[in-house]
Amino acid sequence: MSLEIDSSEGNTTTTKNMKENAPTSVLSTVELAAKLSNNGLDGQDSDSDDSLLEECSRICMCEKCMEKILPKGRISSWRKIRNMVHWSPFVQSFRKRYPWVQLAGHQGSFQAGDFGTILKKHTVKEEKALTKLMTDILRPYIPEYKGVVERNSEKHVQMQDLLGDFDNPSVMDCKIGTRTYLEEELKKAREKPKLRKDMYQKMIEIDPKEPTPEEHALGAITKPRYMQWREHVSSSATMGFRIEGIKKGDGHSSRDYKTVRDREQIKDCFNMFSDGDAGIQAKYIRRLKAIRATLESSEFFLKHEVIGSSLLFVHDKNGKASIWMIDFGKTTPLAEDLTNDHRTPWVEGNHEDGYLFGLDCLIDTWSELKPQSVSSSPSETNLISTDATSSSVPSSSSTTTTTSSPNSVVTTTTAQSSTTKSNSTEVLS
Repeated sequence: MSLEIDSSEGNTTTTKNMKENAPTSVLSTVELAAKLSNNGLDGQDSDSDDSLLEECSRICMCEKCMEKILPKGRISSWRKIRNMVHWSPFVQSFRKRYPWVQLAGHQGSFQAGDFGTILKKHTVKEEKALTKLMTDILRPYIPEYKGVVERNSEKHVQMQDLLGDFDNPSVMDCKIGTRTYLEEELKKAREKPKLRKDMYQKMIEIDPKEPTPEEHALGAITKPRYMQWREHVSSSATMGFRIEGIKKGDGHSSRDYKTVRDREQIKDCFNMFSDGDAGIQAKYIRRLKAIRATLESSEFFLKHEVIGSSLLFVHDKNGKASIWMIDFGKTTPLAEDLTNDHRTPWVEGNHEDGYLFGLDCLIDTWSELKPQSVSSSPSETNLISTDATSSSVPSSSSTTTTTSSPNSVVTTTTAQSSTTKSNSTEVLS
């Protein structure tokens, strides 16, 4: 594969003039143009080709930007470079190495964006939440929001690709909170029930005996009925979080965690995900505590019902690890006279979501892990040991809430944590 670009000596002067006149922000683009013009991509040096194309994928090559720095006679040549780079199998291969892993949610909700971003199907609630979060103290724990863009006549929220700085990362999605449905969804289901055959199928795949005789006859259930059952059959109702999916750096991927609800099962999953690495586990614990301390001081968090949100855990083989708050499509502002403490058990009408209760349990569970790796430093191992002994398992008082749906009644027991709030402000470097 080669480029149809004149690489004569005269172009050296042109490139020099381009560099002298170009602003700093586009110098890398001009230099890349020179590399491509002089070297070509003839397939004889695949490593070099991959490196150049990799560089192309990170910079802006739209015609509007190119017209500012390229002489008029060079625009047509640049179009060839741009089109080749955008459709090159090298670039497509590069992008596949660092995918945005959609472990939970609707298939097809995410697309690869440009220049280190991802695109997610637009919802008004998520757009408003992300806009507010960019000025809240929670911003360091949220993907950077880059506005709304349109692609193929559809609106998308554009955000930072959180996996971009990791080398072949392992990723885990944990859904946070004791419920994943909005109170308004319950109200709508009662007033105008909509039966879902797909959710009935999902239910009987896990437990064929769960549907009522009426639901079996209809072959369908309502969405709130399914979501309440999901919370009860998983650890959401009792621990305030559940594992949605795990993708390991070695390629192993699974979302088969729907019935994982026992504390020991969850600890085994966390150890598997982190490969028993004490250093990774310590970084996750510190990050979780920093998120909790920030949440407890956040004005946004105080005034919102955070439903269906997740924590995204990411680490790689180099020991880099971090956690972000994601998924705000159901995050809803509270009425002006209401606030949430995010630990009080939910009863219909109080809008509590159990987010901090789940985060307390999540921190305790990570802190109870017994490291299986000897590669971490003594200080990191001591951190886990100290946390495990100083963090008691939260004592729980159970509140039973009975909620009626059009087809059945679901009784959910929600545990209330008495864990003391953390004042830690430690943030990972």
